Amino acid sequence: MFRQHGTPFFFFPNAHADREHPPTMVAITEKMVRSRSEHNEGDITTMEEISLHQQDITRLTGLDKMCRHLKILYLQNNLIPKIENMKRLKELEYVNFALNNITKVEGLENCESLNKLDFTVNFIDIDELQSFESLKHLYALREIHMMGNPCTDFPEWRPYLVATLPQLEIVDGEDVTPSERIKALQELPAILERLKPAVAQNRIKNKKRRDEAAAAEEREAAEKEAAEQEDMMAGREQAKSMLEQLNKGKKG
Repeated sequence: MFRQHGTPFFFFPNAHADREHPPTMVAITEKMVRSRSEHNEGDITTMEEISLHQQDITRLTGLDKMCRHLKILYLQNNLIPKIENMKRLKELEYVNFALNNITKVEGLENCESLNKLDFTVNFIDIDELQSFESLKHLYALREIHMMGNPCTDFPEWRPYLVATLPQLEIVDGEDVTPSERIKALQELPAILERLKPAVAQNRIKNKKRRDEAAAAEEREAAEKEAAEQEDMMAGREQAKSMLEQLNKGKKG
């Protein structure tokens, strides 16, 4: 359950299922949109709000053509890996991307009316913390939610965000104070210097994780192949034994 213009009260666990092996692509279709347009008498071209949560969506398509007057867009609890095809949504004020597979902030540069973004529980890592710079010209942006992203492991992610996006007033539900903003802006050069080794270390860690996962998959595949070979040999031996018994019976 989600409240309007708010963070989720509780989460649904299936949004990140099988991220390493994503499902068949599920795009946003006109049929999907029309099924949620009852409150607008079925007219999708003038819709200002739509909820497309929990649809297993993997690709953002069509909304910028079908619903160009959208102001509020709920996309939480899907399987979206990339923000795309949103440049025509000039009137969009709030998007809830919570519980998706997003790894980078992009594709929102032309959404000039954006006031609030929710990225709660996605996969934006330290490597892509600087992708938030793509939002710096969205002067209406006032609120952003980041809880549950890997990039928040970087101790100074909040001051980095506050300094990079000085228009922000609320980050993860907490007000940005004037003194916090001033301090963040003063410390930004030092934060960027500390971010560089953190990014390098994180890339090494992620590479190690990927290598270990690949090795585990190879072991699993080899074990499966060995088990299949063993079963096949056992089957051959059983067939051979049965044939020998059958031949003995004929001779007898």
